[in-house]
Amino acid sequence: MFKKILIAEDFQDTNKGIVDALENRFHIESIQEELYCDKAYNRFKVAFMNGEPYELLITDLYFKESHVDRRLTSGKALIEAVRGIDPNVKVIVNSMVDNPVEINPLFTDQKINGYVCKGRNSLNELIDALQEVRQNRTYVSPQINLNGANSIIEMDKYDLMILKDLSEGYTKKEISARLRAKNISPNSESTIDKKVSRLFDEFGAKNTHHLIAKLIKQGRI
Repeated sequence: MFKKILIAEDFQDTNKGIVDALENRFHIESIQEELYCDKAYNRFKVAFMNGEPYELLITDLYFKESHVDRRLTSGKALIEAVRGIDPNVKVIVNSMVDNPVEINPLFTDQKINGYVCKGRNSLNELIDALQEVRQNRTYVSPQINLNGANSIIEMDKYDLMILKDLSEGYTKKEISARLRAKNISPNSESTIDKKVSRLFDEFGAKNTHHLIAKLIKQGRI
């Protein structure tokens, strides 16, 4: 089992629950926790430079804003930063996010090793994740179907072209005309309306502004 683990989570109760669960199940020499990504990064960097690297990072995706000045404000940024120091460190994301469209890029782009969706059974799932990742296998919470994101991701370029125009104030009628001018199809106003409505459902958005805000937060537009 891993001997040295770093946890980045902005809720102390969640941190304590994770530490207690891991210590009760495994013999782990050192489990350290931090509430801020910057502090987690600094701890990781010092340990690596001292020849005592962490073998596993467990991190949330999103961290609440606070009065503390921060350079690294998200789990994604933390993962990129620690991988810049040690490309071989194992990473498990522990987050409330359950949307495959947002989770899938964590494996394809961030190269994480495991994903646990917070919930009633998440501590048990985290234990399972550690065991799988330790054996160089990937882990995803059983309720998450990453295959369901494939068709959506393939359509991102077209969908985001429409959303970018919407974010710039164009109406669906104007977007339809712009697509026709570029010889891009489908380009009917009704098709655009249906595509935007589908994206509302896929991303759990209430309206166009909400959808655009979510995509900006994910770095997609």
